[in-house]
Amino acid sequence: MDRYPELNFACSQAQQYKWLKTLYPYAFDRVKQKVKERRFHPIGGSWVEHDTNMPSGESLVRQFLYGQRFFESNFGERCRTFWLPDTFGYSSQLPQICRLAGMDRFLTQKLSWNNINNFPHTTFNWVALDGSQVICHMPPSETYTAEAEFGDVKRSITQHKSMDQDHTSLLVFGKGDGGGGPTWQHIEKLRRCRGISDQVGRLPRVHLGNSVDDFFDKLEEKGNSLVTWYGELYFELHRGTYTTQANNKRNNRKSEFMLRELELLATIASLKFSSYKYPKAEFDEMWEATLLCQFHDCLPGSAIEMCYDDSDELYAKVFDIGKAIYKDIYKHFGVTEAGPSSSNGEFFALNTLPWHRKEIVELPKAAIGIACGSENIVNIKPFKTKAAKAVTIEEVREGVFVMQNDQLTVKVENGTITSLVDRREGREIISNGGKANQLVIFDDKPLYWQAWDVEVYHLDTRKVVPYGRTKILENKEHRVSVVTEAKISENSSIETVLSLSAALEGQQSYVECTAHVDWHETMKFLKVEFPVDIRNTEASYETQYGIVKRPTHYNTTWDMAKFEVCCHKFADLSEHGYGVSILNDSKYGFATCGSLMRLSLLRSPKAPDAHADMGKHTIRWAILPHQGELGPTTVRAGYNFNHPLTVLSAASKTADISALRTYPIRLTGDESLILDCVKRGEDDEDVSRDTTIPPRRGRSVIIRVYDSLGGRRTGTIKTDWAVKKVFKTNVLEDDLEEVKLNKDGTFSITLKPFEVATYRLQL
Repeated sequence: MDRYPELNFACSQAQQYKWLKTLYPYAFDRVKQKVKERRFHPIGGSWVEHDTNMPSGESLVRQFLYGQRFFESNFGERCRTFWLPDTFGYSSQLPQICRLAGMDRFLTQKLSWNNINNFPHTTFNWVALDGSQVICHMPPSETYTAEAEFGDVKRSITQHKSMDQDHTSLLVFGKGDGGGGPTWQHIEKLRRCRGISDQVGRLPRVHLGNSVDDFFDKLEEKGNSLVTWYGELYFELHRGTYTTQANNKRNNRKSEFMLRELELLATIASLKFSSYKYPKAEFDEMWEATLLCQFHDCLPGSAIEMCYDDSDELYAKVFDIGKAIYKDIYKHFGVTEAGPSSSNGEFFALNTLPWHRKEIVELPKAAIGIACGSENIVNIKPFKTKAAKAVTIEEVREGVFVMQNDQLTVKVENGTITSLVDRREGREIISNGGKANQLVIFDDKPLYWQAWDVEVYHLDTRKVVPYGRTKILENKEHRVSVVTEAKISENSSIETVLSLSAALEGQQSYVECTAHVDWHETMKFLKVEFPVDIRNTEASYETQYGIVKRPTHYNTTWDMAKFEVCCHKFADLSEHGYGVSILNDSKYGFATCGSLMRLSLLRSPKAPDAHADMGKHTIRWAILPHQGELGPTTVRAGYNFNHPLTVLSAASKTADISALRTYPIRLTGDESLILDCVKRGEDDEDVSRDTTIPPRRGRSVIIRVYDSLGGRRTGTIKTDWAVKKVFKTNVLEDDLEEVKLNKDGTFSITLKPFEVATYRLQL
């Protein structure tokens, strides 16, 4: 940089800067000096260059919250451009979250790798589910590691697809995928290209000396004339990354749910007990580890084996820290988690999801109870047995079993569900002749990159995994189940447990499956199928803060390219008046073709990690029929399925659990509104750990609400805390506008379809 004054260097990922600051402080000071000179440009605004398909909505928010705060703290300003050249598809909610994080422009490149359809634009406006938009530019040289040669410069024009709207482009050059940056040879080659364009012509003019933000500033002047792309930027390659490295993905899901609950409990404790300090340092360590593991090769499963050795250690530490925080919080509230040998005291359930739950829970010493309530602490009543069992199982003929409760009748033959009847509707859910819960295995031999890719032709190699003999595993008052073992191959086996619990009034019943897999395959892909008697040309998949609808047919190459897609806690196929949702506890790959729904379970690539996914796995999924189209029933069931109630007991007879009993924030109104986050403010004077960002006087609570189903929704928020003022903020917790408080201390909210709204409650 000292030798070539025209060089501007852009570097993303706050995590990299933190490592540099910690391990090489002298080099970090030199970087800070170059940043002041406007030669070295922190960019991207996120903690790492992360995957955008699989992290939860809150994780995406925290990528920007932690990233932008680091840049602001160390360099005095936030990033304006989201920089993500290399990741494997782009969530439909990214433009909204970017804007809420102070960035209204986006650079990527990866869609040029599509292996079926050519993405039609270079520069365009990209619109999120809620209508938010950012300007997006994809360098037409179609690489993020250009060698700065004549061909790279020429391709920046010949492959530019938006020349009729803007004829400029960025050339992202330098050594790297793994870092390194530009060399003197790159700069010299670009100087010569500039000379050719000045003296000879026939080559686009190269200009060095400006920043990425300068480039986008010019684009913004033409923003109204740019074409528009709505919804997700689906990447037609690397579809295997929704499934590879299953254990890593499970740890991600578990850590996200644990962090959500711990932040809520710690917020309550810090405002209740003067002796309890909100564990900000511990939360920062947990979040930074989780965000690091969401890097766009780690979470997708496309990293080397050593990466997963590291991520296993990081997640283990996250869970250990979490256990310690739970223990400390429980101690302050005078409760303890009930264990198998807990004495016969009063038991109750911890419910940190913001809605009414009514579920069967297992208590110590094989007792069974029903937890029912809407507060943090839910009372547990004994499960009463009646003359007529609430759920039954019968072997109607050899190998054929019928499980039944008040809502569902399930017929199981050789491990598969051949009939599932909704008794209230009198409706058969399984398609004629179909077998749900059918395990199938495919040859999985992609053209190029094993851990990354699964190709459409793998669907032609489908083979049914033959189940062995089915037998009754449980015949209890509250639950019945059957178990079936299957030999996948000489090296691999699977045991599936299909269970049906007693139906509870007001709660939709579902059929649950728990699979125990011993997996030792080579380039095979294991899935489970659900042929349902539902017709629709679109299926719905949960994504961050919303729903994405995708085709169930192959009408066009754009439709066919989505033969494997990403979902979060559920996928749903509904027609007018009725539907079926498939819930999962740790999976992200899914497909719906016609009326056949298919959940992806395990892959077995041998590169770059020769031992990827080898070993034992436990996987849970469920079939949830529902009256009406996709609605709050499924959304809430997805949360509940991933976050079972925790059974607690009082630590002593004199313990006062009243402080924990009440849910301190209550959201009423439309049931599609989800209260997804409750935490303390980053800048609260008793919480903040940052000495360079001024603290905010007093105490505040941050809450985040979103519309989950895509409609304009209204609600009312009531809190038990003494709230002085309420502000609507962005995700960086900057106050945007004050919200009027009602006389009773409540405040009203109105959200647009799929809007994410953050509020700061000043106490």
